[in-house]
Amino acid sequence: MNAIDHPLVTAYLDTVARESAALPAERRAELLADLREHIEVSGAEADDQVREVLAGLGDPRTVAAAALAEEPAGGAAVRPARTRLTVVLLGVAGILALFNAFVGTAAMLVGLALLWGSPRWDNRQKAIGTATCALVPFVVVLAIFALAGSRLGPTELLVVATLSLVVPVVGATRLHRAARR
Repeated sequence: MNAIDHPLVTAYLDTVARESAALPAERRAELLADLREHIEVSGAEADDQVREVLAGLGDPRTVAAAALAEEPAGGAAVRPARTRLTVVLLGVAGILALFNAFVGTAAMLVGLALLWGSPRWDNRQKAIGTATCALVPFVVVLAIFALAGSRLGPTELLVVATLSLVVPVVGATRLHRAARR
C-alpha cells in the first residue's frame, strides 16, 4: 500500500484540514499538498514507517496552528465573523425581500460582495452561492411581475414564498458547510 493511501495518513490529513479551516482555501490546499508530498517522498509502507513519518511531521493540530500563526495579523480572527455575516446576509435576503424589497436587495448585494471578495470559498462555491441566494429570488420576482396581469392565487403565492425563503437558506447552508471544511 502507498503511504498516502494509508488510513493513518488519511486521518492525519483530515485533522490538519479541519484544524486549519480558518486559513484561506488556497493556503490550506497548499499546506495539505506539501504534507502529502512529504509523506509520498518518504516511501513509507509499513504501519510503523508511516507512524514514524507522521510523528516527524508533528501533531496535526500543531501543524495547523503553525500555519494559522503564519497568516497576516488579524486575518484569522476576522474571517469567521465575516464568513458568518456573509452566510447570514445571503440566507435572509430572500426573507427580507418579501417584507421590504429595498432591504432585501441591499442585504443580497452586500452578501454577494462579501462572498466574492472572500478567499474562504472557491469560484465554484461562489457561483453556487450566487445562484441559490440571488438568482433564484431574482427569477421569482421576475415571475411575479410577469404574472402580475393574471390573478395570483394562494397556491402561487405559497410557491413564491417557499422559493424565496427556502432556496437562499439552502444555499447559505451549503456555503457555511463549505467554509467549515
